Amino acid sequence: MIRLSRYLRPFIITVGIAVGLLFLQAIADLSLPHYTGNIVNVGIQQGGIENAVPLAVRQSTMDMLVAVMDKDDAAAVLAAYTLHDPTTASDELIDDYPALENEPIYVLEDDSQETIDTLDPIMGRAWLMVTGMARAQAAAAENPEAATAETMTPGMPAAMFEQVRESVIAMPDSLVLQSSVSAVKSEYTALGMDTSKLQNRYILKIGLIMLAISLVSGISAIVVGYLASKAAAGVARNLRRDVFRKVESFSNSEFDTFPVSSLITRTTNDITQLQMLTVMMIRLVIYAPIMGVGGIFMALNTDSKMWWTIALAVGALMTLILVMFNLVLPKFRIVQKLTDRLNQVARENLSGMMVIRAFNTQDFEEARFDQANRELTDTNLFVNRAMAAMMPFMMLIMNLTSLLIIWVGAHQVEKATMQVGDMIAFMQYAMQVVMSFLMMSIMFIMVPRAAVSAGRIADVLETDPVIKDPPQPKQFPTPFDARVEFRHVSFRYPGAEEDVLHDINFTAYPGQMTAIIGSTGSGKSTLVNLIPRFYDVTEGSILISGVDIRDVTQRDLRAKIGYNPQKAVLFTGTIASNLRYADEHASDDALSEAIRIAQATDLIAEKPEGLLTEIAQGGANVSGGQRQRLAIARSLVKNPPIYVFDDSFSALDYKTDSALRRALRARTQNSTVIVVSQRVSTIMYAEQIIVLDQGEIVGKGTHDMLLKTCDVYREIAQSQLNMEKLAS
Repeated sequence: MIRLSRYLRPFIITVGIAVGLLFLQAIADLSLPHYTGNIVNVGIQQGGIENAVPLAVRQSTMDMLVAVMDKDDAAAVLAAYTLHDPTTASDELIDDYPALENEPIYVLEDDSQETIDTLDPIMGRAWLMVTGMARAQAAAAENPEAATAETMTPGMPAAMFEQVRESVIAMPDSLVLQSSVSAVKSEYTALGMDTSKLQNRYILKIGLIMLAISLVSGISAIVVGYLASKAAAGVARNLRRDVFRKVESFSNSEFDTFPVSSLITRTTNDITQLQMLTVMMIRLVIYAPIMGVGGIFMALNTDSKMWWTIALAVGALMTLILVMFNLVLPKFRIVQKLTDRLNQVARENLSGMMVIRAFNTQDFEEARFDQANRELTDTNLFVNRAMAAMMPFMMLIMNLTSLLIIWVGAHQVEKATMQVGDMIAFMQYAMQVVMSFLMMSIMFIMVPRAAVSAGRIADVLETDPVIKDPPQPKQFPTPFDARVEFRHVSFRYPGAEEDVLHDINFTAYPGQMTAIIGSTGSGKSTLVNLIPRFYDVTEGSILISGVDIRDVTQRDLRAKIGYNPQKAVLFTGTIASNLRYADEHASDDALSEAIRIAQATDLIAEKPEGLLTEIAQGGANVSGGQRQRLAIARSLVKNPPIYVFDDSFSALDYKTDSALRRALRARTQNSTVIVVSQRVSTIMYAEQIIVLDQGEIVGKGTHDMLLKTCDVYREIAQSQLNMEKLAS
């Protein structure tokens, strides 16, 4: 993964914005349980009353509250309120507090949050002390119905006062607030206020806040998804581009290391795995830890005594993740290799379908494909079943955690050490923590698989091609001399123990045809593949226009060569687009001339669309001879100074072969033509014939000369001439 991290750098700003939005989304999601707890605690249990500091209080009640406070607290409370008399009160104030018509009341003037936070514990404990002493006096008088704040008398025994005071001081602040709310609500009722309206207003306010937070979270998630997808698609695009460019620079040696089927898998399946991982990493790898750490912090802030429930759930999750990790990880590399194998079998079957049918081996090939398919299917099934089994276990852990929190929390609520809303909030935070670990577990499964794919892609990108351009390339001289010279050339395939070409020496001159012939496996194609540097010589050198081909760039070298391989290759498109593959600016006249020389005029004439006739992938909708003629025409459109034909006339009949050679000779009077052929009739009029046998030159000269001096050539010629006579 680290080897490909540079591909994320162009999108660092996009990722940075996504990370910022993830923090915003996490903060929003972490705040929702707090507001849910407030709805339960304040909105439902406390009737919408948020604190113990009332908006207004009757003078008689205030006198009792102040009586149980010390001087400083009493002064702070009275400083925040203003006393209003029925005779001077405004109509608006009387509408808000109807009791003001009959008795004076204190109205809160300083309602700043700082003042509320300061007075809340003071007023809360005062309310509890007043109501507690009232209940104590009523119980002492065996009159429980009289247990209201108004029944408290200043002459209460000191022992009873201290007992009530100590019990109130020992209560936690949260329960002090919750317990004192009922007294505040009773006071509001006594003032003639509509408490249900107050409750509805609070629930509506918190609901709107939660809706706004949910919108922020949702919008952030959508934008993050868009940015993550954009960055991941960009990374995948750049990877595919660079892999393709790297493969284009490969020589045949690299293609021997990386089979075509494997390169296709790496360019498609492996990069898709990385694209998916990039999206998930941006969306989850950052978001999940924020939620996990934030959820733990918020849960402990809600109730630190229940921390062990989260620790237990996380421990169970980590155990499950480690078990799954060890089960699934070894299978990911196998999956990619099996995918390569399946692609290889499918590619061989599709490209060799005619041979398969000719030998009636469909059943064998079906069995071979079925075996590769079954191995991949079984491995994928194991991985998918393991991952599918993981989710129920995750849900089981989550549900058991919820039950445990409810069970423990219910006992704390019963003991009055925890509020119901806090228990609900704690449970939601615990679920967020568990979900964050669930998301991270998904990443633990995806990362190893993507790491395998990343390694395979990096192997391609980091492969150093054997054939390179020189650091300080030379230029071919002007005017260009198309002479091709082999000087003591030997060649050995990478990893081979012996040379396949031994001390090759010859020169191909402009205006002449140099032919190469020999038995199968003698090294003919290997020899001509050295000219465009598909392989580099092991010893010796090849010179064109007096310059070692290793001293010029591959682009400059190949611009001088019109190369026709053994297997003619056409691309998807039209006949015209395939011919213009050599020169995109070639005129129609140039195409027509090339078609005439390649003896493809009849082929074009019989097609209704002419040059616009569609060519299927690989030229599957034309015959082998037609493919060869179109490939030769493509080389002629390029009009290079050097032509290399690697057995490019093998699919042509003798008549077409002869006509094409005559037209080609007239066209290439100033070019160097190198022809590899198995047919003596194709090369017998060449100015120079090179005879290869087991990688060595065993004959060099004209047809007549070699018939007299070269046994290998004479055997080939006599064999073919006899066959031609029999055919005639």
